[in-house]
Amino acid sequence: PPRQQPVGRVPLYPGHIPTSPLQKALLAAGSACAALWDPYRHDMVAVLGETTGCLALPKLRDRMRNDPEGYRILQERPRIRLSTLDMARLRGLPDGTLGREYVRFLEDNKVSPDTRMPAKFVDDEELAYVIQRYREVHDLMHTLLGMPTNMLGEVVVKWFEAVQTGLPMCVLGAAFGPVRLNVRKLQVLATELVPWAVRSGRNASCVLNVYYEQRWEQSVESLREEIGIFPPPAVRV
Repeated sequence: PPRQQPVGRVPLYPGHIPTSPLQKALLAAGSACAALWDPYRHDMVAVLGETTGCLALPKLRDRMRNDPEGYRILQERPRIRLSTLDMARLRGLPDGTLGREYVRFLEDNKVSPDTRMPAKFVDDEELAYVIQRYREVHDLMHTLLGMPTNMLGEVVVKWFEAVQTGLPMCVLGAAFGPVRLNVRKLQVLATELVPWAVRSGRNASCVLNVYYEQRWEQSVESLREEIGIFPPPAVRV
């Protein structure tokens, strides 16, 4: 007779891999080591986010449910991918608009929204979307915060996201990311960039409650003001 699937081990969405608490703990430990060794291992950072986000993700989901724009995002489930973006239209928007600056960020840093990993280890279909959305707006955080994708820029964005989301993965990245920075960069980070990122993260409304796809024509400056992100300090990153 065919082997019965153990109860609770049935995939809940395409790509879902059901795992036990012990398996999650092992995955978290392994991915944390790999991500700290090489912070550019986005696959390991992704696994770490999914296996340690069990407390933070429901809180983020509730913040989205309790906000009109966030609730609409949860209902409509928009995705930020090359297949859903009209890159030519965004490229044609005026300088300073979110759409134009987002495309500029992607081109300057040679990154693509399609490199974001789909969720696999989150045992709830709606929470899997929440972490997917967090990943897909990460480059928009860089755009709004005016930070490049070098190590210093990533650490600053992680501090902002750690305060905003409470995700352990962001906290780890914020805490351990600086170990690879030189003394001058550490000084700038400690005296200027981290205080600004933490103040902005605390002051800002939940960044997952912004329907970015409907804000492409809004200026980065006015969106920053609306969300509550303070203007970036005038230092080279």
